[in-house]
Amino acid sequence: MYLSKLNSFYKNYEYHISSIALVLGFVFDVLTLRRADAFFENFWVVFHLVVVATAILLINRKNKKENVESELDFWLLNLMQFSFGGLLSAFLILYFRSASLAVSWPFLLMLALAFVANERLKRNYQRLTYQVSFFFSALLLFSIFFVPVLVGYIGPIIFVFSGVVSLLILRFFLAILQKVSGEKFTLALGSIRGIVLGIFALINILYFTNIIPPIPLSLREGGVYHLVDKEITGEYVLRTEKKNWLEKFNPRTSVNILPDQPLFVYTAIFSPAKFSTKIVHEWQYFDQTKDEWVSVSRILLPITGGRNNGYRTYSISSVVPGSWRVNVMTERGQVLGRIWFSVDYVGTQPELMTEVH
Repeated sequence: MYLSKLNSFYKNYEYHISSIALVLGFVFDVLTLRRADAFFENFWVVFHLVVVATAILLINRKNKKENVESELDFWLLNLMQFSFGGLLSAFLILYFRSASLAVSWPFLLMLALAFVANERLKRNYQRLTYQVSFFFSALLLFSIFFVPVLVGYIGPIIFVFSGVVSLLILRFFLAILQKVSGEKFTLALGSIRGIVLGIFALINILYFTNIIPPIPLSLREGGVYHLVDKEITGEYVLRTEKKNWLEKFNPRTSVNILPDQPLFVYTAIFSPAKFSTKIVHEWQYFDQTKDEWVSVSRILLPITGGRNNGYRTYSISSVVPGSWRVNVMTERGQVLGRIWFSVDYVGTQPELMTEVH
């Protein structure tokens, strides 16, 4: 009786309750999800995956009356939708922290649209193929960053291995689902195989075209400076021009230097503990005659993980007046971020200030 009243109340205010839960859940994730290697973040994702898997098994159990949605199934569908929303929210935030919008925006847009669609396409969750498709997508996106955290390395081989791990987990789940649902699973198996292979192929295409960001790495800090020096204490002393408060919000820094004076680009890259890899600072100059960006130098820099604010490193390059950018990326070209600046020659050294990092 009480369950029926609760069911009726929820159906009457379902849109408002779902919308509020969507917003509050996303805000909660923004405030709490920080690192792809942290226990809470991974526990949160695994918890939602377990909830979704359990809901799929219970919703598709045998000996149910056809075309009749029980009160239990109603709540299971809502619980599954809530957990899918939690997964998409977590992935959107974690992948966003590792992304350069200029490069990874198609992938982030896909996650954002899926997050919004999760609220609008509730009726599709009654279909087994839809349930399994979303479940596999979540498994794959989780494996992409969790497996590298475990092995302490990223790269094509680890990415392919992550995909294989997600397929093996799905195979084990489908074996259980087949026993639980029987004929319903058999009828949907062909569609499930096709959709899973399609999702797997799409994610691989996005990875090997460098659209998927290099999670679990992320660019915590980055900027162009007149001088970068590492002290014996381990602190980095940075010398930069004095800026007014408005100039600090300009994404394209203006740098005034003496002729033949080099510039320094400083970055702090977060990576998990016991994680060892290399990043690249690619210095590019915009050639107005060719109307394209021209690479001047590619500087390979080793980094190690564990520092919460990121592993600090820098590169140096000679520059000429004009528009510049430095791509901060992995060895195989996945972009973590870009540092934009313009250079002008001046006759006297501008006034500098010191920052300590």
